[in-house]
Amino acid sequence: MAPIMANWYTSDPHFFHANIIRHCARPFATVEAMNDALIANFARVGPDDDLWIIGDFAFGPAAREPGVIEQVFDALPGRKHLILGNHDHSPVKALPWLTMRNLVELKDDGQHLTLCHYPMITFNNARKGALQLFGHVHNDWLGTRNSVNVGVDVWDFCPVQIDDIRARAKTLPVNRHWGDVEHGAADVPEHLA
Repeated sequence: MAPIMANWYTSDPHFFHANIIRHCARPFATVEAMNDALIANFARVGPDDDLWIIGDFAFGPAAREPGVIEQVFDALPGRKHLILGNHDHSPVKALPWLTMRNLVELKDDGQHLTLCHYPMITFNNARKGALQLFGHVHNDWLGTRNSVNVGVDVWDFCPVQIDDIRARAKTLPVNRHWGDVEHGAADVPEHLA
C-alpha cells in the first residue's frame, strides 16, 4: 500500500533573522538555536508530503551568504512550496521550490483553502466554508473563524495540518467586518456561527 501523502502548513520561519527573536519574543538565545529547533520541528513532515511555507522563509545578511540558505532548504523534508511573503527576495526565490506563487487555492481533506501571506477578510468560497491560511502578523493575531494564522510563532514553531487548523478556527471569533465586505450576507453563514 502506498503511503498517504499529507499537506503541512506554516509561515514566517524567518530562518537566519536575528531580530525576529527579539521582535516576537522567540525563546531562542541565538539564530543557530532557532534554525536548529525549526528544522527539528519540521521533521514531522514526510518525504512525500507537501510542505506549504506561506511566506517569509528566511531573512537577513546571513541568508544571503552563498550556500547557507540552501543548506536549510535541503534539510527540510517534503515537497516544498512557497507562497511569497514580503521578505522573500532573490536568494529565497532562487531555491528549487516545487511551486512559488503569491496566492494558491487548493483542497485538503475536502476543505477549500486559500493560501496567502497576508490576512484577508474574504476570498473565493468564503461563503461556502473555505478557510484562508496566512502569516505575516506573527504572534499579534490568531485570525478569525475563516482566516487562520499558521505562523510558527502561534503554532509552537511547527508546521500544522488541516485538522488542527479547523479545530483552532472553531475557537476564533467571526471577523467583525464580514458583513461589510460580503454584501447580502447579513446573516453569518452556518460554518461561521
